[in-house]
Amino acid sequence: MADNGKLRIDAAAEDWRLAQAFVISRGAKTEARVIVAHISDGEVCGRGEAVPYARYGEDVEASLNLIKSCHARSREELQSAMPAGAARNALDCAFWDFEAKRAGVAVSELAGVPEVRPVETAYTLSLDSPSAMAEQARRVAHLNILKLKLGADGDAERMRAVRDARPDARMIIDANEGWAVDALSGLMAVAADVGVELIEQPLPAGRDNVLSQVQRPVAVCADESALTSSDLGRLVGCYDAVNIKLDKAGGLTEALTMRDAARAKRFKIMVGSMVATSLAVAPALILAQGADWVDLDGPLLLAEDRPHGLAIRDGWVTPASPDLWG
Repeated sequence: MADNGKLRIDAAAEDWRLAQAFVISRGAKTEARVIVAHISDGEVCGRGEAVPYARYGEDVEASLNLIKSCHARSREELQSAMPAGAARNALDCAFWDFEAKRAGVAVSELAGVPEVRPVETAYTLSLDSPSAMAEQARRVAHLNILKLKLGADGDAERMRAVRDARPDARMIIDANEGWAVDALSGLMAVAADVGVELIEQPLPAGRDNVLSQVQRPVAVCADESALTSSDLGRLVGCYDAVNIKLDKAGGLTEALTMRDAARAKRFKIMVGSMVATSLAVAPALILAQGADWVDLDGPLLLAEDRPHGLAIRDGWVTPASPDLWG
């Protein structure tokens, strides 16, 4: 536990069971392992949640150690005291929560967001066979926006099967860096044919410059290629949109900066999150105001959420109670 004058910083890991296995091109998981940071002055306590991600070289223990050894005394100091990533996100969001509670105002007011309105989220379909993904889609007939996890042989058939099952749905696909360059044009053509709105990260980060040389009949969104605002410049001409996540950016502070910088470069905005509880998603709801696409369904994928969690009904995410965060 770090003791920064009157501020005490601590963190712990928690496991949250998923309602069913969550499968993407990199593998499957049955629980969400998160870290929760706490900042307290003895009277007020702020909390923030994040998900360390092995794709970015993170793990739970290292992230906890980063938080517990942090000596930043404010959110401003934190930005240079820790690198972007899950550990800084948990602590940054805890600072926002702490500051708001000390000031007796909502985090949205501190962030300059006059009103936090409900947003409609995509619902994620795990990678599976075409018939199984079609059945997933039919089971959520009340949800309007579907996000298909792809990135394996048979993706064209998966897209067609889900479209046949849900001709009414808006569709987003996420290949998680799983497509080959020589398959790109054909798969993008299928995506256009079935009415996909957005393709997330079709090619591996660092090998995606070919996107500037091909026709993009469907808008393409950077995810693993877009961690912080410093990445945006090299993405111009390759991508049409960026997926901003608090865990990648290292907190709401940098995510808000990244959103403004992305808009200035004429990128469309998607706001996403990892599979986590409402405590992790609540700050992202502030970021999601005015976004072009929202993917904040993480709590829906859990067997059970936190007390005072976000209300997510028919795909609409409603702001959380201050008893949870903010």
